[in-house]
Amino acid sequence: MWLDKPRNQNAPLAGLKVLELARVLAGPWAGQILSDLGADVIKVESPEGDNTRIWGPPWVEHAGEKTSAYYHACNRGKRAIVADFRDEADLARVAELAAGADVVLENFKPGGLAKFGLDYETLSRANPALVYCSITGFGQDGPRRDEPGYDFVVQAMSGFMALTGEPDGEPMKMGVSISDLSCGLWAANAVQSALLMRHRTGKGQWIDMSLLDCSVGLLANQAMSYLATGENPPRMGNAHAQVSAYGVFPTKDGKVVLAPANDALFRKLLTVLERTDLLEDERYSTNANRVANRDEVDALIAEATAQWTRDDLLSACAQRGIPAGPINDIDEVFADPQIEARGMKVMLEGMPGVRSPFVFSDAELALEAASPAKGQHDPK
Repeated sequence: MWLDKPRNQNAPLAGLKVLELARVLAGPWAGQILSDLGADVIKVESPEGDNTRIWGPPWVEHAGEKTSAYYHACNRGKRAIVADFRDEADLARVAELAAGADVVLENFKPGGLAKFGLDYETLSRANPALVYCSITGFGQDGPRRDEPGYDFVVQAMSGFMALTGEPDGEPMKMGVSISDLSCGLWAANAVQSALLMRHRTGKGQWIDMSLLDCSVGLLANQAMSYLATGENPPRMGNAHAQVSAYGVFPTKDGKVVLAPANDALFRKLLTVLERTDLLEDERYSTNANRVANRDEVDALIAEATAQWTRDDLLSACAQRGIPAGPINDIDEVFADPQIEARGMKVMLEGMPGVRSPFVFSDAELALEAASPAKGQHDPK
């Protein structure tokens, strides 16, 4: 009964069948990645539809619907059907789709699909090769397993907010839903890993993805700083705990980011800024010394950069191979010649979007359709 849809056969995951029982962001984000890679993703929605369809403004008119831009950010390339799990016929149809699927993505609370017979244990009896990925706030076990998981809450609990913001300011969340998005990214990676393992063993398996786990997994060097010292890393705004000079600096007509992350790059920066008199100063000769004298270093660099226009400084840094960049608004991002050259913005069926950032030497992304209207591909 799988509702076959031809996809780009030169896409990496062409032929893969994915049933998405997910809504809002983390699960649909994983589904969109798999769709961009060529999988046939069927999104199953309740009669009310995915919550994000009404998360506006801004709104988008497409396929006869007025839907939020948010929804279209994470549902490109999928097909959509409507199923009411309280209806036996609809439930049987979803179970039949799962029996023919390679992958099921779901983000119900732990145990939430068992009462409908759509849990891994039940579906894997009919389809032992099924890769079943569950995304929840806190995972399938542990004392918080039954609590709802929301990105903002997880950003707070994971340490992200404690690390983000100015030292004397309030803890801040990030400007995107990083806990949801990182979980979706890792879920897509986990699904493909399980599919590779299935190729060896012939068996599917259940993947347990947690927003909190994924966020803690992103703490990277900040986690290791704590684990190595037993001390909480400080909130440092735009400064870097282990590198100096490294931050936001003024120019005559705007601010720039400078990131000379080693001694050689710092010496190049001093040359560009015509402060070669500092090259022999022991206080600034090594990164460790510059970190110890961070305030002095930042003040010296800021005094010098303030004499430049933004574009002249960035051009001079580029010529010497010094990492530097403008602080772009979103409109400037999509006007950047590099973003244009890489084709990051796509237009599908009149709908703009941002492609998954994969570039293959011998494969293509399956960028073929915009996000579906509710039930758009339902044969009923």
